[in-house]
Amino acid sequence: MSVHDDLTTTQRCLDDLSRSVGRLEQQLGSTGLEMRRVRTDADHLRESVALLRAAASQPGSSRGPELVTIPDTPYDDSLWIDTDDEGLGARGRHAP
Repeated sequence: MSVHDDLTTTQRCLDDLSRSVGRLEQQLGSTGLEMRRVRTDADHLRESVALLRAAASQPGSSRGPELVTIPDTPYDDSLWIDTDDEGLGARGRHAP
């Protein structure tokens, strides 16, 4: 199956979910926290699939994220001037 086919199948399932949630809202009412949460979650899923569909339709989207090479050489010590050591405070200063 292609990505397009998988997205179409997912969209179809989300449409079914949305219809089912609508029927539940009619039976249980839409004022309860649980029902609002289910409706919101279903809407978020629809938005996420729409974003996936848009990302999949862009050229070059099949590539993974761009990797950044981090050198093994030590950092320049001047980067750490006037910084706090986590949990220890600033260098040269004493606790009150």
